[in-house]
Amino acid sequence: MTVIDVTEQTFETEVVERSKQVPVVVDFWAEWCGPCRMLSPIIERAADAREGKVVLAKLDTDANPGISQAFGIQGIPAVKAFKDGKVVDEFTGALPPQQVERFFDGFVPSEAELLAAAGDEDSLRRAVELEPTRVDAVVPLARILLERGERDAAAELLGNVPGDFQAQGLAARIRLEDRGEPDLSAAWTALDAGDHEAAIDALIGALPASDGAKDDIRQAVVAILDELGVEHPLARDARRRRAAALY
Repeated sequence: MTVIDVTEQTFETEVVERSKQVPVVVDFWAEWCGPCRMLSPIIERAADAREGKVVLAKLDTDANPGISQAFGIQGIPAVKAFKDGKVVDEFTGALPPQQVERFFDGFVPSEAELLAAAGDEDSLRRAVELEPTRVDAVVPLARILLERGERDAAAELLGNVPGDFQAQGLAARIRLEDRGEPDLSAAWTALDAGDHEAAIDALIGALPASDGAKDDIRQAVVAILDELGVEHPLARDARRRRAAALY
């Protein structure tokens, strides 16, 4: 990983000009800043995963007030990505690792991102090894395992991304299938066939008589709606019907 310290004297050459050859991420920090110390290793790991494809530069805002003022730095940590001589993305504050990864993905793909995009099982497994919380690798790999009957392995894998709707929905499906009651086989058959409307109908239809399983069914419906997107014609009606069935 290439990490450089930059100053007001070297910023133009090391950041602006260099970014015309390779993206440069600038970490604006200060010694007294606690959140900066929290964010620094997260940024470094993200840059390290893209070795040779990005340069990480660190600028001490106390020692270089002119650059900080020029770029409107009002709070730190502040991170700006430069490409082709200009800022292409930025954020302020100590973001969690997943959000930092998405930030880097916006202008330079990691090895794990490229592997996840390939989509075959070997590539997905390697992507998860490199980035265990990478949703776009974890969820499709879990689906492959589930289709093969490796339910425990799929459920364990999904535990790495607890905040993702797709992961939560797939984990809920595993629990519902293991429970066996209510019988939702028609919903899963429709979903596997790509018939989202029939799957939603079957799941929502099972809600009134599904004591103890309502939350899992709700999560399964939410995952389908998340996959469809908020603008999909099915989404608004399904949300209304789901709420009516639950409450």
